[in-house]
Amino acid sequence: MTAGATGVGSLPGGDAREAAKTATGSFEDFPYLPELPARGPGADMIGRSLGLLVDLYAHVEPSGWRISDRPGRDTRRARSWLGEDLDALEEFTQGYTGRLKVQAVGPWTLAAALELHGGEAVLQDAGACRDLAASLAEGMRGHLADVQKRVPGAEIVLQYDEPSLTAVLRGRVRSASGYRTYRAVDRQVVESALRDLFAVHDGEVVVHSCAPDVPFALLRRAGAAAVSFDFSLLTEREDDAIGEAVEGGMKLFAGVVPGTDGPLSDPGGSVMGVRKLWRRLGLAPGTLAESVVVTPSCGLAGASPAYARAVQAHCVRAARSLADNPE
Repeated sequence: MTAGATGVGSLPGGDAREAAKTATGSFEDFPYLPELPARGPGADMIGRSLGLLVDLYAHVEPSGWRISDRPGRDTRRARSWLGEDLDALEEFTQGYTGRLKVQAVGPWTLAAALELHGGEAVLQDAGACRDLAASLAEGMRGHLADVQKRVPGAEIVLQYDEPSLTAVLRGRVRSASGYRTYRAVDRQVVESALRDLFAVHDGEVVVHSCAPDVPFALLRRAGAAAVSFDFSLLTEREDDAIGEAVEGGMKLFAGVVPGTDGPLSDPGGSVMGVRKLWRRLGLAPGTLAESVVVTPSCGLAGASPAYARAVQAHCVRAARSLADNPE
């Protein structure tokens, strides 16, 4: 499988058709379902994923998203925008066959972001964390079936966004007051919840985090087929974990192009670090194209529309440069 390039998730602006056109036009071989957080609460990645939950509801408070007893305006809005985005994607993927990526926030980042009735995060209550993960699994089953029905030729790649995962594992998520942090969640508990959730999809599952110190080994054990990360945050400390992951068949979605406006280097220069990593790890250059997908470093919601388009085209050229000149 030649890896190629794809997007991370979010795009600037609020026009679903324009976003779908950009995501499918830029990445003809690996399009994705765009998210448009500029539309407001419910279109943000947390709100959108809360809209997928089954028998669990949330609404917006000044402090963020909080659990509700029944579906309200915010839940309806989140579902309505997702429906709009799916309609637009369906329109621009008529007859498409190949990989198609959809994104949702993973259970640990959701647990860190969603508040219980009293204002503390779901993260502090082990039972509430289990309920949240189960509700998300049920919601993902329905969502994946809907996407498959709309784009019958798609091989769906499911991406879970887990930017808070490392903070959850290290006990660094701040409480509501901000004066303390929640206790670190046991690694076994984290891994087991992720494994159950990944099992919902029989295709490829990717975990994305643009935070430092991504737990590659834990994600591989939990069954992730790929990890998507900000390549600029890698340190040589992670070399062993990455080497083992790649040798074990895991793909890397390398975020090598900045997600906010700035000068773009030549496409070959953008993937120079990936080539160096391969040499450092002693991996065969011939495996590069199969093991690496080129992406922006994070979502593009904070970029200008022109830069977002340029970055996506740049990723495709950078992936081609990697495949043509792996050394």
